[in-house]
Amino acid sequence: MSSGASKFFSGLIVGSAVGAAVGILFAPRSGKETRQVLKKSAQDLPKLAEDLGLSMQYQADRITEQAQRTIDEALVRLQEAIITGQEASRKLQEELAISMGSSVNKASIEIGDRPVEDEE
Repeated sequence: MSSGASKFFSGLIVGSAVGAAVGILFAPRSGKETRQVLKKSAQDLPKLAEDLGLSMQYQADRITEQAQRTIDEALVRLQEAIITGQEASRKLQEELAISMGSSVNKASIEIGDRPVEDEE
């Protein structure tokens, strides 16, 4: 999980705990009622932790799936680019071969057309 998401969830837990503690301590209740609320809150902590864990797991799975889709799409684009590059390379090689072939033919024709006197 990313550092930002980790910090967010840590802040969420700490903020919830501090908010609950302040709310309980400043609530207009008797000591007995406050203890009962604290006891109930303590009993709810495992459920809260489980819910938070499930939420984090869901987010991690979602991010993983999104990253996998992005990687797959990039791989497809890369393969298409490679194929396009290979096709362009083949065309250039063919054009070069044709160009070189016609240059060789022109040179042999010019040499063959020279007067015999130049060869001495």
